[in-house]
Amino acid sequence: MPVIKILPHAEYCPQGTEITASAGTSICEALLENGIEIEHACEMSCACTTCHVVVRQGFASLGDMDETEEDLLDRAWGLEPDSRLSCQAILSQQDVTIEIPKYTINHAKEQH
Repeated sequence: MPVIKILPHAEYCPQGTEITASAGTSICEALLENGIEIEHACEMSCACTTCHVVVRQGFASLGDMDETEEDLLDRAWGLEPDSRLSCQAILSQQDVTIEIPKYTINHAKEQH
């Protein structure tokens, strides 16, 4: 089973941690199943950017990005070349290291 190393994030994972998940699982599902309550305002339907992560290691091992994800990522806060929507990033057998960005564009959470 691949290991997901999560770098420290003040709100979701202050100390950072490592979790395991089955290949074929999305990063978002794995985080939620392990008590890391990453935002996912669209309930993992690839309709928002709240579950945006930056893949620091293992990017090439994840499932391919489709056009919908690419288009949505253009709106994500803190977009980087190795950004993915965690609900669409499917694990293979390789370990990955991710960073959850400091902010998201979530109007409901920000109470706009």
